[in-house]
Amino acid sequence: MLRRRLNRLLGGDERRVDSRTIYVGHRSCSATEAFIPPKFCDNRIVSSKYTVWNFLPKNLFEQFRRIANFYFLIIFLVQVIVDTPTSPVTSGLPLFFVITVTAIKQGYEDWLRHKADNEVNKYLVTVLEDGGRIRKESEKIKVGDVVEVEEDETFPCDLILLQSSRDDDTCFVTTASLDGESNHKTHYTVPDTEKDLESLNATIECEQPQPDLYKFVGRMHIYKNDQEPTVRSLGPENLLLKGATLKNTQKICGVAVYTGMETKMALNYQGKSQKRSAVEKSINAFLLVYLCILVSKALVCTTLKYVWQSKPGQDEPWYNEKTQREKETNLYLKMFTDFLSFMVLFNFIIPVSMYVTVEMQKFLGSFFITWDKDFFDPEIKEGALVNTSDLNEELGQVEYVFTDKTGTLTQNNMEFIECCIDGFQYKYRDASSELDGFCVTDGPVSKLQQKAGREKEELFLRALCLCHTVQVKESAEQGQGQKDGQIDEVDGLGVDGGVIHPLQEQRGFIASSPDEVALVKGAMRYGFTFLGLESKTMKILNRNNDVEMYELLHVLNFDPVRRRMSVIVRSKSGDTLLFCKGADSSIFPRVRQEEVERIRMHVERNATEGYRTLCVAYKILSAEEYAQADAGLREARLALQDREEKLMTVYNQVETGMSLIGATAVEDRLQEEAAETMEALQGAGMKVWVLTGDKMETAKSTCYACRLFQRNTELLELTVRTLEDGGRRREERLHDLLLEYHKKAVQDAPPVKAGVTRSWSSAGQDYGFIIDGATLSMVLNSSSESNSNRYKNLFLQICQNCTSVLCCRMAPLQKAQIVKMVKNSKGSPITLSIGDGANDVSMILEAHVGIGIKGKEGRQAVRNSDYAIPKLKHLKKLLLAHGHLYYVRIAHLVQYFFYKNLCFILPQFLYQFFCGYSQQPLYDAAYLTMYNICFTSMPILAYSLLEQHICMEVLLDNATLYREIAKNAMLRWGPFLYWTILGVFHGLLFFFGVRYLFSNPALQDNGQVFGNWSYGTIVFTVLVFTVTLKLALDTRHWTWINHFVIWGSLAFYVFFSFFWGGIIWPFLKQQRLYFVFANMLSSVSAWLVIILLILLSLLPEILLVVFRKPRGPHARQLSENGLLQTSRLQLSHHYPTST
Repeated sequence: MLRRRLNRLLGGDERRVDSRTIYVGHRSCSATEAFIPPKFCDNRIVSSKYTVWNFLPKNLFEQFRRIANFYFLIIFLVQVIVDTPTSPVTSGLPLFFVITVTAIKQGYEDWLRHKADNEVNKYLVTVLEDGGRIRKESEKIKVGDVVEVEEDETFPCDLILLQSSRDDDTCFVTTASLDGESNHKTHYTVPDTEKDLESLNATIECEQPQPDLYKFVGRMHIYKNDQEPTVRSLGPENLLLKGATLKNTQKICGVAVYTGMETKMALNYQGKSQKRSAVEKSINAFLLVYLCILVSKALVCTTLKYVWQSKPGQDEPWYNEKTQREKETNLYLKMFTDFLSFMVLFNFIIPVSMYVTVEMQKFLGSFFITWDKDFFDPEIKEGALVNTSDLNEELGQVEYVFTDKTGTLTQNNMEFIECCIDGFQYKYRDASSELDGFCVTDGPVSKLQQKAGREKEELFLRALCLCHTVQVKESAEQGQGQKDGQIDEVDGLGVDGGVIHPLQEQRGFIASSPDEVALVKGAMRYGFTFLGLESKTMKILNRNNDVEMYELLHVLNFDPVRRRMSVIVRSKSGDTLLFCKGADSSIFPRVRQEEVERIRMHVERNATEGYRTLCVAYKILSAEEYAQADAGLREARLALQDREEKLMTVYNQVETGMSLIGATAVEDRLQEEAAETMEALQGAGMKVWVLTGDKMETAKSTCYACRLFQRNTELLELTVRTLEDGGRRREERLHDLLLEYHKKAVQDAPPVKAGVTRSWSSAGQDYGFIIDGATLSMVLNSSSESNSNRYKNLFLQICQNCTSVLCCRMAPLQKAQIVKMVKNSKGSPITLSIGDGANDVSMILEAHVGIGIKGKEGRQAVRNSDYAIPKLKHLKKLLLAHGHLYYVRIAHLVQYFFYKNLCFILPQFLYQFFCGYSQQPLYDAAYLTMYNICFTSMPILAYSLLEQHICMEVLLDNATLYREIAKNAMLRWGPFLYWTILGVFHGLLFFFGVRYLFSNPALQDNGQVFGNWSYGTIVFTVLVFTVTLKLALDTRHWTWINHFVIWGSLAFYVFFSFFWGGIIWPFLKQQRLYFVFANMLSSVSAWLVIILLILLSLLPEILLVVFRKPRGPHARQLSENGLLQTSRLQLSHHYPTST
């Protein structure tokens, strides 16, 4: 990279900037010139993060960037350097455990990436060299190598197609792994190349690598013995991309033009940014509060120590004189080391093990999604998939859902419904009832039972059979096709009741879009069958069972800007015809206006019924017109600069003055339970936005079908159509419309009560908002900066006050822009994107939570998502049940961890007031180390994995429960304060309760007195039992695992205490707890105090559960619905102060 920049600066790289020259097969073009091969990168792919050498330093650096880890490292170092009251092991061991576990997890993930890279890089490919075929590892391919690829293999790098085994010099490719489209695309060889590639002498000039999958510009110079070199244009139709798969073609040869990290696939790989959940942010905020508590405790103790020591006789009593060295120590240094010692003594208030527990809870918890049988789809025989376990709880906090339409809300399964020819509707019903398969229902009333002329009908059906890029699957592979599910059964009835030949009855079609197959099949129902394309000749079987042949002269490809495609063909009689099909908005302006009205009615009616509509037009080209078009197209295709624009100009010149023949309607069915899912999400208080590349009318009808728009919803439309209505400048009109809608939806709208959505608020008017891509780019990229921000704010406020928003005609990047805009808006709402195709990847990566659907459009979305589900309907359970439970579990885990550590350390702080601030520990070192690791860690882990405070069925039936935990309700400052006060109350009770017991000197039968270690052990025993039983009280869903870990932890504590104090350990210098525990339990008073204190601590909790009445906005509803009442009670019990 650096070398490239230097070269560019020093002028040595001028030619790199625009284009590169590639020598095919590394052969020089002229015999006289010396051949110097240009340097390009190799074909290695690298997606891993670490290597063996840099893993340790890089990983440790990343881990210690986390506040908590860094803090514990400092504490550990202080313990090692300064003479502190506790051993360095107490904080070193937990830290070492955390770092090791995390490093192993990240190392394993990176090892998997290395493995995947190696599979790609070491894959063997065939390269043609010096007349022979050599097997090489994929990473050794160089730019200019001629590579051979066989059927069903993936291309190892970006290749220009030079030779194909098919007779018509084409090959078929699927690009599902690149752009999610699973259908077959046709690619063409470069014309005029030698059949024998060994003798081919050629250079390729093409643009520098760039990420756009659909753009490629280049030209090839072919040198033949001393003649002028012939020049051929190269476009995306000649380029085979790395990652795509060869289909339906035995083998091809191509020359490598881009390799390794310069291939389009590698340039498109957007590294996943680390997504952080809101809970993690809350943890960091709470950590800072506890850090302040810790520092203030240490400061108070240090200050009081020196105040106390300043009194005469206290600093140096007669029994404890100072050494000479102690007397000479600097006072301030001594103060500082004392402060550090107190910090170390109290540092357990910050729980290091919480991070491990949270990591384990997320990792293990994610398996419940994978194991959920409801997510299993029998069709694809797969269930849900979790790619990122860090975001489980975020599923319970979603406020905005952004969904794609095609393939997500709908099935992406096209079916031909009806067509309209010359203003007459032809609806396909059962062909046996209608003799000719046509049923004419509407159209002008006077002509109700009439049909279009036979000539028009045939012209329309010919257009459907010719204007497409469909290929017929070869009969030799019929069996193969059935296996792939590529072959479609088609009704075998001809128009005159005659039966189409059985060979045509089962015909497999391959096309770049499912719409095209549906149209070719539609024509087939009406007696026109497309037989295939052979060496530039298209064959059709017409109604009379005659084969018609047309020479294919040019294909004017479909593109999203023109939104139409055309073919130019020559019939047997010598007529040159142009057939064009496309969206109504792009065809109507290019045909005679008197023809439009007859068909517009049908198109609009079909669009409102939710069908995808296309209009069909034709034009007869005179010899001069064709010659001009032909010359223009050839010239534009050879251009290296601005090829797209030049082609567009020629296309637009040719596609004018056409005659409109008719229109077609194709249906894309809704996904099962799409409407119920959307309704549940809205009931749960989420705003649903539909972001689609489709037409507004189609998308609008899908929104109505999904119940996102109701019949009474007032639609606010901000599209190119509404901007051009006023006849003023677009920018002014945009401004006026935004202000008008803002007044309607924001200023005049009645204030919405919190937690109420439209199903309750019958008084106010519901608004739906519609915007298209062109208008959105005006809003986002307005000419002046101040306007742009103002428009953005107005637009956002309008959208936030609408029940649903529909954005149509969106480019993939615009989808991501919208998500980003909402994500960064006021209040930083949690966003979720769901889609199934590669065009949704950018928005899936942008949102807080990205969900991929394992649909028909390949697996690109699934690969980049955080979670993948087979169907849209599974989203309901994923959010309302799993998401809700995950959030409640982890919120409880975090609050409980801080609470139990506060209970743990507060008695230690209070103890300092009674031991002359001498940093004397209250608990033994073993207890300090084991408290968080062994005695109290398993019950909360089990709780945070298995708890269901409300059962799943209730959560699914009552979507409103989701709102109770919205906006991080259980980790706000209210609940945090409640838990902190509870911790302080318990800490005070433990310490002073035991101190009250010690006010009686004779606690044992023999009259002996308990010592300070007995005091600490009684406090610790009460502590362990109270915090564990507190969790048992909070548990609503008991399983054998909960019973095992809760009672098992308590039994382990008792067993460990006997064991630790009952043996003389050779490796301990002093054994503080020798027989202390057994001795303590011999006293009846100690038993009484332990039981009494545990009961006293838990009494408020028990009373709260018994006497609590339901409160909050839903109290009346609750009293009517017992089930909901109990469930909300359970919820409010989890965070008492939030309702």
